[in-house]
Amino acid sequence: MTNPIKDLNLKDKVAVITGGGGVICSVMAKALASKGVKTAILDLKKENAEKVASDIKNAFGTESIGISANVLDRGSLEAAKQEINERLGSIDFLINGAGGNAPSATSKAERIDPADLDHLEETFFGLELEGFDKTFDLNFKGTLLPSLVFAKDMVLKQNGGIVNISSMNSYRPLTKIPAYSASKAAINNFTQWLAVHFAKTGVRVNAIAPGFLLTNQNRFLLIDEKTGEATPRGHKIINGTPMERYGTPEELTGALIFLLSDWSEFITGIVIPIDGGFSAYSGV
Repeated sequence: MTNPIKDLNLKDKVAVITGGGGVICSVMAKALASKGVKTAILDLKKENAEKVASDIKNAFGTESIGISANVLDRGSLEAAKQEINERLGSIDFLINGAGGNAPSATSKAERIDPADLDHLEETFFGLELEGFDKTFDLNFKGTLLPSLVFAKDMVLKQNGGIVNISSMNSYRPLTKIPAYSASKAAINNFTQWLAVHFAKTGVRVNAIAPGFLLTNQNRFLLIDEKTGEATPRGHKIINGTPMERYGTPEELTGALIFLLSDWSEFITGIVIPIDGGFSAYSGV
């Protein structure tokens, strides 16, 4: 008797993962490798990319290569594509994981207090345009340019999938980080636009929007380094998340595999929140 459940159809496909040397995207790459996907790990730091690729080959026995590439430099991405095509073959999947925020696009104050108007430099009025440019470039252009380069293989063979990494900030912007929140909202819009543009080619474009994950980058913004207790901002996050905990990078991988597999072949143009219920909760 044949299995009525469609096969994932991932084995021996080729996936490009930008930002692949980081914690979150390296976990995503390993999850794909566990399903037999050949992975190209792209990162600004070649040693980080090669370390992840080596770990993948040792753990799963699947092909993986680490490449230095800048998601804001089309020439760098074209060179990476040529190497990927030569070493792994035609590209099937793209995970746009590179991203980040700039301190100069972050306000010190959460809100303007009318009783403290002598310190407007700590509010919206102290933000620097350079920080906005840097944040938008990394998050939005860092999604746009890899799509321009790596999606061409998919369109030509009329099959493939792109998964962009958005954020819950795109739906409910956090205080202090307007540039990051707005740039992630732009990724949502671009995901929908590109999904429509590619709809007849067999290439699907979707995104996942992580909620709050505890990473090395934000750990001491959310947990007091001396006491181990939650900071005031950490308390707000936990209180606003119905599951009352932070997520883990591993908890993003189920949606990723689903969106790239044949199980979702009629799904395009969506953004899936993976947020412990944050987006569903009004606080009351």
